[in-house]
Formats: sequence, structure tokens, C-alpha cells
Amino acid sequence: MKLSPYLAIILAATIGGSSGVFIKFLNLPSTSIAFFRVFIPVVILLGYLRWKKTKLFQGDYKIMLVASGLNAARMFLYIFAFLYTSIGNAVIILFTWPIFATIFSTIFLKEKVTKRTSLLIGGAFLGIIIAFADKEISFGDKDFIGMGSMLLSAIIFAFTMIVFKKGLKSYTKTETIFYQNLVGVIIFLPFIFFNGPFPTLVQTSVVSVYGFLAGIVAFLLFFFALKKVKMSHYSLFTYWEVLAASIFGIIFFKELITPNVILGGGLIIIAGLLLK
Repeated sequence: MKLSPYLAIILAATIGGSSGVFIKFLNLPSTSIAFFRVFIPVVILLGYLRWKKTKLFQGDYKIMLVASGLNAARMFLYIFAFLYTSIGNAVIILFTWPIFATIFSTIFLKEKVTKRTSLLIGGAFLGIIIAFADKEISFGDKDFIGMGSMLLSAIIFAFTMIVFKKGLKSYTKTETIFYQNLVGVIIFLPFIFFNGPFPTLVQTSVVSVYGFLAGIVAFLLFFFALKKVKMSHYSLFTYWEVLAASIFGIIFFKELITPNVILGGGLIIIAGLLLK
């Protein structure tokens, strides 16, 4: 039985939705978590690529490395956001990225977005607005800092996904994930020695599992789906991560789910089902 690209997106989005749980549980500096998040995929995939005798740094790898650098910045902002605000708040802001992805895909990939898809994306975005409407915004508020960081992360993520989608025409999924994380290892490595205290054995084990699931498994599923569906459809189905993350926040951290989040999340899920 072949894996449906839509099911692949949902599975990957569920893994992504668990990120806030890992990040909050670890209680480490954002740069330390970011290092392990990119280091684990690079080490594992480097061994795999060497075993397959794959020649590295061929083709248009310079553009991939630029995107990898942007991804490192995105990763830092993403983790930083979860440390400053609730899982529910962070993931709601994160999912402004499909809006930017649709705009970027129209400009750079020349993808046509139908009126129906535009309406469904608009409906999903309306769900985000409703879910966010009862949140207090203040420049001196930790939640605002966290959500602002996630907004920047979302914009960068949308742009890098366009670059990596183009890269999938020249590289395998494995090579793409390797390049995606490579620059981040170089950037975040010094912080492991500067940050204190050094991660314990338990923290190292947990963050390594997180790096494997979020850095390899989730992106293999995402890139598998990305090759088979339009960027606009891909963007919309990833909204499942909003509901998954909210559920994880309730279970593990007793985060309250407001009527706004229920209504907004309902619009997001309905939009995804209608698209299918």
C-alpha cells in the first residue's frame, strides 16, 4: 500500500506539533537545542550519503547552503518562540507561513492558485485570526516577544521551502535534508561550549530523539509530499499541526484552550478536509 502524500503531511505535522513539548521539557538555551536539532540529522545523513557513495557539493549547492543558513536563523527563532510563549500561541503564529508560501510560490514557482484553494486558505487564515483574537499584545510582554519571533520564523520558513522545493529537482530528499541542516551545525556549535550548564545525559538523549524525529522523519515525509502536491495544497494540510500542538499543550502543560481556539481550529480542520 502506497503512502498517500496527504497522510504523509499529517504524520509529519503531528511530529512538528510535538516540538513545543520537547523544547519546554528540555529547559535548555535555544541555541543548545538548535545545535542538536541540526547536528543529529547531519551526522546520520552524512554517514548514509557516504555509504551510498554520494558525491557531495555538486550541482547548485551554493543556493542550498544559503537556504541552509536562512534555515538556521529560522530554527533559532522557532525554538526561542516556544521558550517565551505557550505552545498554542506559538503554533498559531507559526501557521501564518502558508500564506507567505502561497505568495512566494506564485512569484518564484509560477504555480497557479485556483479560486477555491484561495478561499480555503483564506478560511484557514480566518481561523488563525479568530484563535488569536483573545490574546493580549504588548511590547513588554513575553508572549508578544515569543509570537513576534515565531512570525519571523514563519516568513523565513516559507521562503526556504520554496528554495528546497526547487532543489528537490536536482537532489534526493536525503541530500536536501542534509544541506538544510549543515550550516546550522557550524553556526550553533560554539554555543554548546559557551552555554551553561552542559546538557545532562537525559537532556542529551531527549534532544537527540527530537533531532531525529523533527529533523529526519518529519522532513522525509514533508519532502515526499512536497514532490507530489501543489505548494498551496501542501501548505493547507499542514494546518493539522495547529490542532496537534494545542492538544499536546493541554495534555502536558495544562494549557487552557479558549473558545476562540476551538472555533479557529475548527475552521482550519474543515478547510483541510474540504480541500481533500
